Formats: sequence, structure tokens, C-alpha cells
Amino acid sequence: PAPGMESLPESVLIRILASLPAVDLVLVCRLVCCQWKDLVDGAALWILKCQQEGLTRAETDAENWQNFYFLSKRRKNLIKNPCGEEDLEHWGEVEHGGDGWKIEELPGDFGKEFPSEEVHKYFVTSYEWCRKAQVIDLRAEGYWEELMDTTQPKIMVRDWYAGRRDAGCLYELCVKLLSENEDVLAEYKSETITIPQENDASWTEISHTFSSYGPGVRFVRFEHGGQDTLFWKGWYGVRVTNSSVTVEP
Repeated sequence: PAPGMESLPESVLIRILASLPAVDLVLVCRLVCCQWKDLVDGAALWILKCQQEGLTRAETDAENWQNFYFLSKRRKNLIKNPCGEEDLEHWGEVEHGGDGWKIEELPGDFGKEFPSEEVHKYFVTSYEWCRKAQVIDLRAEGYWEELMDTTQPKIMVRDWYAGRRDAGCLYELCVKLLSENEDVLAEYKSETITIPQENDASWTEISHTFSSYGPGVRFVRFEHGGQDTLFWKGWYGVRVTNSSVTVEP
């Protein structure tokens, strides 16, 4: 009989397997035989796939190249409508203090342009506390339970805020990692940040990275908000935009 694939050198077989879609490797090829299972579970195949697709990391950082590959391919902002392009769509638990939330075009009155040209709008608060939140379902976004429980990839949270030059304001950010039953497993809460009147209206980034947070994380709850400090009718409170939550490879 003609020799089968099992007679190929392992390096050649790895190159053949690396040409297949990653999902097929895990769900189909891994089940063919012990040799293929070992190759799919090993580092060499995934290092090659990462090289082929331009996904780089330091060798010294490598623990699980398969997880690194899947996390890199899935990496995206999990916050929907971060800049107000869809009004308040996707934002829940909205608290409309004063005259409520409003969406305005950058730079806005007494404001500054955003550092990125890709951002065109922002949310602005009023003279009483305005808050809004999003809850991200990690499994629905493709982050499976074993990955979250064992690898515990870093979860990076970012937000941008600014005042307007003629009004002072307050800003807060609170992010929670939640279990299946929405118990709080980890939490980051900023201080109440005060921007004085007669500020320069510059945009400031605030960020936090969750790591080693333990097993059981299934949801991320992102909440931010603020108000002005002068209690002027209208929309003189803090401005927020370009919020993001990413699961890092």
C-alpha cells in the first residue's frame, strides 16, 4: 500500500496542518489520532500559524501558543457604541440626572479635538449625576469557560474623559468582573475625579488591567458617569468617549 500521512516527517505534517482553519484543528483534526492530537496540543503548530498571520510575542512570554492565537484573533473592543454614533444604543441602566445624557459632535463648545481622528462624537452629562452601563457576556463573545478559568487572560479597561473650559465637572468609572450568578469577583473603582472650572478641556485616558482574578469570571460590567459642579441647566458636565474593554492575548 502507498504510504499514508503518518509516514510524513513531523515538520512536514505540521506545515500541512497549519494551513487549515484553527477551529477545524481543534474540533476535527485533534480527534483523528494520538499523533495529530499531540501536534494540535503542542506549541510548534501554533507558533507557525502565528508567524504565518503576523501575530508576534516574545518567546519568553509563551505559555500556551494555542490560547495566544485564539485570543489574538478575537481581540477587539467588547464595548458596543463606545462613542455615541448610535445614540444610547447598547447602554443599559441609564441614569438621566438633570437634563440627562446628550451626544455631541467633537470638539464641542469650549472643547478640544480627540487625540484620534477616528472618534467624532462623545457623551456629555448634565447638572445632576448621569450614569450608564454595559454588561459584556464573555462566552457570547467567544471566550470559553476553560480559557477564563485556567488561562485567566488579562482584561484591559480604558475610558476617556474631558471637561469643557468654562465649567467644572466630576467623573467616575467602575468596572466589575462577575460570575455566572453575577457575584462580584473583582472590581476597579476610580476615585471621584474633579475637573476644575477654567480647565484646558484636554482629553484624559484612564485605564485598569485585571489579572490573576481567579476562576469563574463570565461577565464584565462597565459603568461610568459624572455631572457638572456648577449646576447649570443643560450639558456642562463631564464628556466621555472611546470606552473599551479588551481581553488581551
